[in-house]
Amino acid sequence: MNEARSIKQNTRADGLPNFRNLGITLRILLINIGLALTLALLLANSWADVPDNVIQIAALQTPIILSSLLLLWAMQPWLSRLSYWRGTLVVNVIVMSVTLVIYSIGKDLFRPMGSEPYFDVVRYALLSVIVCAILLMYFRLRTQVLSHALLDARLQVLRARIRPHFLFNTINAVLGIVRAQPKQAEAALEDMSDLFRMAMADVQDLTPLSLEIKLCKQYLALEKLRMGERLSIDWQLKDVPNDALIPPLLLQPLLENAVYHGIEPLSQGGCINITLEMSDKRMHIRVENPCVLRSEGAHKGNKIALGNIRERLELLFDVEAHYQVEVGKDFYRVEIAFPYVVKELI
Repeated sequence: MNEARSIKQNTRADGLPNFRNLGITLRILLINIGLALTLALLLANSWADVPDNVIQIAALQTPIILSSLLLLWAMQPWLSRLSYWRGTLVVNVIVMSVTLVIYSIGKDLFRPMGSEPYFDVVRYALLSVIVCAILLMYFRLRTQVLSHALLDARLQVLRARIRPHFLFNTINAVLGIVRAQPKQAEAALEDMSDLFRMAMADVQDLTPLSLEIKLCKQYLALEKLRMGERLSIDWQLKDVPNDALIPPLLLQPLLENAVYHGIEPLSQGGCINITLEMSDKRMHIRVENPCVLRSEGAHKGNKIALGNIRERLELLFDVEAHYQVEVGKDFYRVEIAFPYVVKELI
């Protein structure tokens, strides 16, 4: 799944589902199974008829679903360029065509005793359109609901970026060195300006990884100016491609959490370990920091930023995203993995 446009479409209230997303595929299969069981129950005269009905329905349904999903997977880059209603029409035509082709191949198996061939053709064509419409309606409603959650998450992330104590502490740190080290003070103010400009900019679904790393280094430079030698950073970039895209403001909140709830409460300070690597066409991010011994009472934090990260990952990548937090006696580790995405060349 390397099309940024198709992933971005999952966040639009009028967008078609991304048929290359594993979560979308699993939901389509589960909904079809549920519809098949419902139909089997409606056609049955007794419980003994249900297994036979399920087998008969599955014999036609299974090749239709698998063939349709394969075609839609192959056509996803093209479908992502269509408007919602044109895309809906195309998807319905594809599914109906696959249904009729498979029916024509095995019509002797699928046709009930005594039924008319013309009636069966019309019936299966209508059923395929109805099922397809139900699925597309479900995904559209789901996207609308999740789009509201994404908007709320964006607003909360932007508010979290403008922390009054961070602003005041940074200004005080700059004032402390403005006479003795004017160039360093000037660089710090430029970093702070870039950081706040990024925070107030229109947040997109995906942003270049290089830009996110630059933002994080500027943020950490400001924190290091304030904390001095108590804060150290270890960056590990392993086979990270320059064209990779990630959700914006994904890494910076993790580092902010590591500074405020991990390093700052420690009198001796500590080191934040940041690892970014590419493996099996998936981006892996790990942030680990020491923290106050749990028996001594570490900062719990409000966990709003981390919750926003989970929501955005779920919306953008569904089940293909991985988010894990591990809390040890004296360390805190966050691991994130999601599909490798690049900017689509048009």
